[in-house]
Order: sequence, then structure tokens, then C-alpha cells
Amino acid sequence: MAFRSIAVFADDGQLDIGEINFLLGLALRDEIVDEDEKRVLGQIFAQAEKGHVPANVQARIEEVRIKHDIPRG
Repeated sequence: MAFRSIAVFADDGQLDIGEINFLLGLALRDEIVDEDEKRVLGQIFAQAEKGHVPANVQARIEEVRIKHDIPRG
């Protein structure tokens, strides 16, 4: 998952809802988000939040954090 997350920022340097859903789908392939996946998602979200994050993307990040207990970076 960490390797695939590189492509998320490679195209435009920002995270969009489709990319969040793609990464979450990778994490949920086995139906649970394990601790390593939580760590990676937390780092990705923290990196995204260093720049401008549209309100709808921020809302999706918060939804995923709450639902899957993703730590804040």
C-alpha cells in the first residue's frame, strides 16, 4: 500500500476523493484496516493536509479517520 500511495501525489501533488477511496480499497481487501495500513493512511492524510485540501476531501479524510481509527500524523 505504501508503494501505491506514491502515485497519489505524483500526478498533481494533491489527494482527491477518488484517490482516498482507492487507497482505502487497498487497505480493505482483507476486510480490515490493520495497524500498518492505519499508519500509512495517517501519513498520507497528514502529507495531504500540509497543502490546500478542498472541504469535501477534508470531510472524507475525517470520515475515514473516524470509521477506521486512523491516527493523525
